Amino acid sequence: MQQLATDFINFRGKFRIGGLIDVGTQMSLIRRANGRYLLIDSYGVEGEDRGALLGLTDNGAKIDAILNVHPFHTLHCEFAHRIAPDARLLGTKRHREKAPSLPWDDALIEDAATQAEFAEELEFSVPAGLELVPDNERVHAASVLVRHRESRIVHVDDTINVLAAPGVLKSVVPQSRLKFHPTVQSALEKRAGAADAFATWARDLAERWADTPTVCAAHSAVRQLPHGGWRDEILGALADTEKALSKHRGTYG
Repeated sequence: MQQLATDFINFRGKFRIGGLIDVGTQMSLIRRANGRYLLIDSYGVEGEDRGALLGLTDNGAKIDAILNVHPFHTLHCEFAHRIAPDARLLGTKRHREKAPSLPWDDALIEDAATQAEFAEELEFSVPAGLELVPDNERVHAASVLVRHRESRIVHVDDTINVLAAPGVLKSVVPQSRLKFHPTVQSALEKRAGAADAFATWARDLAERWADTPTVCAAHSAVRQLPHGGWRDEILGALADTEKALSKHRGTYG
């Protein structure tokens, strides 16, 4: 558990691929202006972290909603629902399809109307030009990005990555700068203009959220940014995708 701001806590968890490689996962707790809470993403917290979460939220009773923002992060939704069974459970269309037994809210988190319900505390952004749920389930480039207005912290799953060394090496090997997910090329919509739409979205996001001090990235790390770091690193990440974007333009226009 990391208290990153007065009203923002990030929980880091374990997620093992094939039961062996721990690629990590995350969930964030945001305190609202009314003293109640929102959970961003789902993770079955344990031990001291679970105790802290339940203590802050009156055993989950003060959690208004659980917002699941990555369509391919579905495995821990039931665990989070157990923590706050009375909270609104929101996700993407794919969440509802993959876990139909859960009491999903009718609203979808990728929809602007749903996002507007939480606009007092949160800003959202969905990458333009990318398929949110591609046919290839290994393509995880698109998600709903969330920014907490008060702290300006960004919570993002997969769309933006931070490469961090494992274990004890984290303290001696520096993190990478922000990078877009390596499957961006595969996630681009198969239509003319998709590459340009993604590039325009990225440049707009670099400017609009330029004062972001911290990024909580799934599967990797929390990255503290230097002054102007968000803008510089997002534009750098975009430059890194230019070859893929140019190839897409050559095929689709």
